[in-house]
Amino acid sequence: MPQYEAGTFDVIVVGAGHAGAEAALASARMGAKTLVLTMNLDMIAFMPCNPSIGGPAKGIVVREIDALGGAMGRVIDKTHIQMRMLNTAKGPAVRALRAQADKVLYQQEMKRLMEEEKNLTLHQGIAEKLLVEDGKVQGLITQVGGIYRANSVVITTGTFLRGEIIIGDLRYSSGPNNQQPSIKLAENLEELGFETVRFKTGTPPRINSNSIDYSQTEIQPGDDVPRAFSYETTEFIMDQLPCWLTYTNEKTHQIIDANLHLSPMYSGMIKGTGPRYCPSIEDKVVRFNDKPRHQIFLEPEGRNTREVYVQGLSTSLPEHVQRQLLESIPGLEKAEMMRAGYAIEYDAIVPTQLWPTLESKQIENLYTAGQINGTSGYEEAAGQGLMAGINAAAKVLGKEEVILSRSDAYIGVLIDDLVTKGTNEPYRLLTSRAEYRLLLRHDNADMRLTELGHRIGMVSDDRYEKFLAKKERIGEEIKRLRNVMIKPNEATQQMIRDAGGSELKDGIRGADLLKRPEMDYDMIQRLTASETELEDEVKEQVEIQVKYEGYIEKSLQQVAKLKKMEDKKIPENIDYHSISGIATEARMKLSEVRPLSIAQASRISGVNPADISILLVYIEQGRIAKVSV
Repeated sequence: MPQYEAGTFDVIVVGAGHAGAEAALASARMGAKTLVLTMNLDMIAFMPCNPSIGGPAKGIVVREIDALGGAMGRVIDKTHIQMRMLNTAKGPAVRALRAQADKVLYQQEMKRLMEEEKNLTLHQGIAEKLLVEDGKVQGLITQVGGIYRANSVVITTGTFLRGEIIIGDLRYSSGPNNQQPSIKLAENLEELGFETVRFKTGTPPRINSNSIDYSQTEIQPGDDVPRAFSYETTEFIMDQLPCWLTYTNEKTHQIIDANLHLSPMYSGMIKGTGPRYCPSIEDKVVRFNDKPRHQIFLEPEGRNTREVYVQGLSTSLPEHVQRQLLESIPGLEKAEMMRAGYAIEYDAIVPTQLWPTLESKQIENLYTAGQINGTSGYEEAAGQGLMAGINAAAKVLGKEEVILSRSDAYIGVLIDDLVTKGTNEPYRLLTSRAEYRLLLRHDNADMRLTELGHRIGMVSDDRYEKFLAKKERIGEEIKRLRNVMIKPNEATQQMIRDAGGSELKDGIRGADLLKRPEMDYDMIQRLTASETELEDEVKEQVEIQVKYEGYIEKSLQQVAKLKKMEDKKIPENIDYHSISGIATEARMKLSEVRPLSIAQASRISGVNPADISILLVYIEQGRIAKVSV
């Protein structure tokens, strides 16, 4: 194939899934001339699995993306068919928003945003080879011989690298949803020295809504109050579509048990490691054989399609067995299967080969983001894509690179886990992975990240001014509540009694009364006769910051201690094998990860506190063992 010069850019993003879309938009907004190269322009931000955005931890990531100036929150707010706040009966640290997407409208809206973004060029093509000179990426070559030159490249190929779809004993080369796989690029990454692993994920069948007997299922409506992921959203979709809940049963489980020998997972056909927290139905039945039933959610894929996603029935069993499974489930006895479920195996790179900026340690100016880094989920991909795009553009433009800490954002937890600990299965973000989850809440993502987003050029001046005004109103109201006294008169005592609390013996400051579990902000506002009407999000912040002040302060003290360790930088030229006293495993792990700080080193699996103590003494004494040249 003859080659030709196809164009020169600051940044090239390979792939336009959820990671690629955010990476490209961020790079362009940062001021870098950016190219998106994708196999199929009609598949931008496609949802090959669950047509939803958000959920525990993941929903907070979407809010963080929005606070930093990313797109996912704005797009889902415009295109969802249902939105619900989860865990409302629990504390603010675990509340999370989840939306069902109209998957076609979501794609179209993201594509429109990308087409209209200044500095961003979209092109349909297949990247086959990276151009690398003197350890730096210089661009890439496409399948048709196009040479695209760039100072930085971001690879966001998802599950396409040597992808193979598996249904029963059928196995064929393919990306998700029968798209072309990426073979040559996978081989090229291997040639360049990247260590890869083989992972597996899967998807359930889709069925025709007209063939479902909804009378045998339980309705799952959206919230009847306005909800949004984006802080910029002012118009809300209230015309929502319900989801529906049904269950597997003993018959379903008997069908699975009788056909386990046909399951690629159990026959040995699937070699890749699957996601622990999103198992197939056959895996659930085997692992949890004491459970008489499992939840099945019926989720519409959009307003203009009758296709329904059978959440909870992910499987790679043969198609005829999948039909039997559907027929055994209440409400699905006559279900028409429109698409069979399948498993997909693919290559992912070992993420400890990346710096916390998501830049490759082997090849300068080359970044990777999304499922290629071993993660699962659209939200995890988008969060990585945003940071990779920001850092790729910053490197090219001579700006400061951005690394979010574990106390800054769930995105920081995600990336630190990947580059420090690696993953031996498709990584899923969970609230339990965050040490400071009381600080990393759904409600305060803008308080944590908007200032940074504005500083790096991702958040507009207008939005930033609105944020500062909101922050000022929150501060003023908290100050007022700390100063205003509430007297124990009859009206006050009656309100407290009605709320189930104990009466006051003396006057009390408004903030102290608000700390009582039975009291909320609106009650305190009435008792203090405030005439100022605040927005709901301001009230929410005031109430949470006052009620959880002690817990938040304790978390901040822990963060301050961690920051001292983060500030203890480890010189790049250190040779761990020359440090006597450090365990052999620790030397190997430290040499592999090459942590940037003592704090990061302490999080590496296999590095114990004794190793860290020796390393600290070694660095503080200035005895830096240099790598021999």
